[in-house]
Amino acid sequence: MVSKNQIKLITSLQQKKYRNTNKLFFAEGVKVIQELLQSNFELEHLYSTQDDFKEVSKVKKTRIDDNDLKKISALSTPNSCLAVFKIPVEKDKVESGLILALDSVRDPGNLGTILRLCDWFGINQLLCSKETVDIYNPKVVQATMGSIARVNVNYVDLNAFITQTKLPIFGTFMDGTNIYKTNLPQEGIIVMGNEANGISVELENLIQNRLTIPRFGNIQKTESLNVATATAIVLSEFRRG
Repeated sequence: MVSKNQIKLITSLQQKKYRNTNKLFFAEGVKVIQELLQSNFELEHLYSTQDDFKEVSKVKKTRIDDNDLKKISALSTPNSCLAVFKIPVEKDKVESGLILALDSVRDPGNLGTILRLCDWFGINQLLCSKETVDIYNPKVVQATMGSIARVNVNYVDLNAFITQTKLPIFGTFMDGTNIYKTNLPQEGIIVMGNEANGISVELENLIQNRLTIPRFGNIQKTESLNVATATAIVLSEFRRG
């Protein structure tokens, strides 16, 4: 049974200001929750319609019915479980190796997918501009499929960070050098831009290496690639080296 206060708290966590106030976020689905339970994330409470997650103590677990799950879920078709976790203190930035930086990426699905790509391609550090969607947005957490537990994410002033770093800076542009014909290093910062506007003008002026993913279609009327799709191609090329 879920109390009215619990329902109110959990549903409020769909909004960033309440996540920040309570230092809590939630995840849904067996796979995502299991990944987080096996990581350094600290469980606040687990709600499930099944008698599962035997490793969780009874004091931190509540058996609920489908109707109660619908009340607290952010999904149109709820899974069988929802878990509330504490938001950890942000770790120090890693300033070596290959780093991915996002300039005002707003779509939760894109950010979640990009986080999974970082996990897949061994990118340990993801830098997000202050304008990028919150990593603990329920839709982002869902889209990461657990990769949120394995990639270090920091929200920073990207302009200030890039101004002071000694690493080479790469960005994706329509008029850049063909990425398939460029020698790419195993250390540097790759900047990916906003879904609609690309990389901001201020940040563009700080990027020394302009890359492009060439179009091969005969008509070539496609304006751009989805940012998550473009990120997959760029990371693949950097790792292929």
